[in-house]
Amino acid sequence: MAEIRSEQAAKVPRRILGTLLASLSGGVVPRVGAPYIAIGRSEEIEALASALDRVADGEGTTKFIIGRYGSGKSFLIQLARGYALERGFVTADADLSPERKLAGGGGLATYRELMKNAASKSSPDGGALPIILDRWFAKLGGEMEDEGFDPNAEAFGAELSRRITKKLRELEDGVGGYDFASVLRAYYEGWRDDDDAKRSACLRWLRGEYGTRTEARAATGIRNLSIVSDENWYDFLKLFTAFVRLAGYSGLCLYIDECVNLYKIPNRISRENNYEKILSMFNDTMQGRAPGLMIVFGGTPQFLEDGRRGLYSYEALRSRLADGRFGGGELRSLMQPVIRLRRLSDSELYALVIRLTALHGEYHRWTPRITEENMRDFLTQSVAREGASSMITPREIIRDYVTLLDLLYTNAGVGFAEIVGRVERTTAGPDPDGLPDGLEEGGLADPRQAAHAGETGGTGAADSSSAPRSTVTLDDIEF
Repeated sequence: MAEIRSEQAAKVPRRILGTLLASLSGGVVPRVGAPYIAIGRSEEIEALASALDRVADGEGTTKFIIGRYGSGKSFLIQLARGYALERGFVTADADLSPERKLAGGGGLATYRELMKNAASKSSPDGGALPIILDRWFAKLGGEMEDEGFDPNAEAFGAELSRRITKKLRELEDGVGGYDFASVLRAYYEGWRDDDDAKRSACLRWLRGEYGTRTEARAATGIRNLSIVSDENWYDFLKLFTAFVRLAGYSGLCLYIDECVNLYKIPNRISRENNYEKILSMFNDTMQGRAPGLMIVFGGTPQFLEDGRRGLYSYEALRSRLADGRFGGGELRSLMQPVIRLRRLSDSELYALVIRLTALHGEYHRWTPRITEENMRDFLTQSVAREGASSMITPREIIRDYVTLLDLLYTNAGVGFAEIVGRVERTTAGPDPDGLPDGLEEGGLADPRQAAHAGETGGTGAADSSSAPRSTVTLDDIEF
């Protein structure tokens, strides 16, 4: 059997590829490079992309991505974030924690994290808030130049200020809108006068970094100015949504992951206050009161379905999120608010392993000493472990396989069989056919459909029960 050739890998910028492999080997979801290992999940990606189209048209929506630890929900969130940036959205993401919640003393911390991570297509790694503001002012100035205004004339600045003030009046009707518009006007004055101190003060206000009104008023020079707090932070996010649409973006997408931390809150009243905030956000987006805003929550099945501490313990949310009489089972509608992640098929896992082998070879500039038969053996052992048919996750597969490749790379005299042979095999009892689902002697289900789905966002994920059973080579996979 021929060894895998690294030149078959996709050409990925080396900086991105190094960060990607480091994240994967540590079991961490990569913030960059996710599309290069996107295998499967095409139906979920298509559902999220369809939601983005509706939000760009002025609707709002909330989605819940539910999956076990390591099932790929955080990866899907980062992938969806990248698609949103490409479609002209501003994105902001945050992981909840004991300190970052939605209510009860942690809402402001979450708001600060979201604003710190605000990103646009030109600034995908975060910190895009000043870029968004400066881009808007420059855009308005460019429109005036197209109309024949002389940028060197005194009247140019006065007209630009008038237009900015007129547009910002559209924000003043919302809760806190007058203060929000006042700070943006003050930021423009600092931008116009090249006053970095004033611009910085306004950015601090927008990021929610002032602890008292007195401090905020002294720094910005704006009288009777309120501040972002635990009680009103979501109102300011809705104002920020309205502003980015005013500035020419498609809308704002919020990605809030690790929501299981809300499930872990021991105090019932505090937990329900957080669920009440989720209900408020859900109602606003689904009832048209937050146009251009998309919110995606990521959590575990316990966070959603536990009747004692999960979202289902809050009746108003359970009635909105629970499957209807015709839901559940094999049939599912991804148009519903809840998207439950299923286990990747065996053919998708095979395509993922092939992709990882090629990328590892490209980054380290070597020919991985692993054959297609070795890859099949690795997956056969992985899916044949006791309980793996329902419990194996992409995170485990990826981490173990990247570690295996690292060991082969750093130990030139050691082969695949010797490394794998050191691991005690604990297999499940034989099934009626004598082999794990999706695997058979001589190969796995054909991964070509899985590879294409991950690369192009096809119409569906490969089904290990129906995909053709044939031995495939690396040349069959298009990167």
